[in-house]
Amino acid sequence: MDPLLLGAAVAAVTIAVLFSGISVATGLLTVSAGFLLVFDGMRSLELLPEIFFGKLDSFSLLSIPMFIIMGASIASTRAGADLYEALERWLTRVPGGLVISNLGACALFAAMSGSSPATCAAIGKMGIPEMRKRGYPDGVAAGSIAAGGTLGILIPPSVTMIVYGIATETSIGRLFLAGVLPGLLLVGLFMAWSLFDTWRNGTADALGARSYTWRQRFEIMPRVLPFLLIIVGVLYAMYGGIATPSETAAVGALLCIVIAMVIYKLWNPRDLWVVLRDSTRESVMILFIIGAAGVFSYMLSSLFITQSIAEWIGTLDVNRWVLMGVVNLFLLVAGFFLPPVAVILMAAPILLPVVITAGFDPYWFAVILTINMEIGLISPPVGLNLYVINGIAPDISLRTILVGSLPYVVCMILAIVILCLFPAIATWLPNVVMGTAI
Repeated sequence: MDPLLLGAAVAAVTIAVLFSGISVATGLLTVSAGFLLVFDGMRSLELLPEIFFGKLDSFSLLSIPMFIIMGASIASTRAGADLYEALERWLTRVPGGLVISNLGACALFAAMSGSSPATCAAIGKMGIPEMRKRGYPDGVAAGSIAAGGTLGILIPPSVTMIVYGIATETSIGRLFLAGVLPGLLLVGLFMAWSLFDTWRNGTADALGARSYTWRQRFEIMPRVLPFLLIIVGVLYAMYGGIATPSETAAVGALLCIVIAMVIYKLWNPRDLWVVLRDSTRESVMILFIIGAAGVFSYMLSSLFITQSIAEWIGTLDVNRWVLMGVVNLFLLVAGFFLPPVAVILMAAPILLPVVITAGFDPYWFAVILTINMEIGLISPPVGLNLYVINGIAPDISLRTILVGSLPYVVCMILAIVILCLFPAIATWLPNVVMGTAI
């Protein structure tokens, strides 16, 4: 059978299996085993356990559960609420300070936790009621938090970037640095739209704010600064050559647990058990998907599907930006239906050789891919962040939340366009800190 037709059959069957409601990892294993059995015989199945566990035999994978523990320990405390309150007190005199505080808190908490749902829940519980009370439109209040929560998969330390680095064998340190300036770009675009929308709706009075004394501004800082120092310390340890990402993540996780216990009195063994239990559950889920994606990639390669697709795309006589547009459209649609980790593990190994052959930087492409995954988090039918916000504010209809989040989708698309026009936004910082990639 022609490998391209076989690839189309694999894609159709994979989509059908995943839409059936089966877990992503189980679905990938089922599809891989089925096609290998039919087209490569029974003997090919003997290698699957070795490939599955071999994909997990990597020291760099240790950073995933460690960063997840780091985020879970932060999410289990009032760190999100304190971060929101601190920014609100310091930005109270800035026009639109409340919406800026919400988005800034989302960006910082996302960087600490690396989890979009956790960011939406932690900041939304405080930010949405306060914004509505001061007259901000429901769409701005809900949409800004939903969009701000997506920043966790772009701003370092990002588990999604770690997964991309493992799947494509690229430097995790460079990937983290590549996400910094694009993350700040997105925050700026989100803030600009939120302020414009508030002014456009004739609710400029909502931009007013309450007054805080200097004492009130400083008294909350001791609760926030330790976590921010951990982020700075983690990044410095990685880029200062002190430790590997896995070692740094382990130290960061330990320090976050200690700070949660000391500052937020997280002494109850049951609370600590919940942090470790939830972290283990999420880590196993991601690692299971990584192993299954390794088997899936082996199946594609063994049946010459990957090579044929890359060769076919290479023979297309199209402008490389047209090719990148098609790739973005594919990633956008995939992100509507699948979680970011699954899309990255399934698509990145296939797309990266094509992207590099077309002359694009792999770290720049990682940022483009991640922003596409962010769009999927606030777009139906999956749109996880939309449902989290609806759970926080059930009196705001899902339709209102969706409509409120759509302008932020436009902001993300605009960010992709800007990055295409000025790729140095993603590549400059890694090249300055770590030298030009070879």
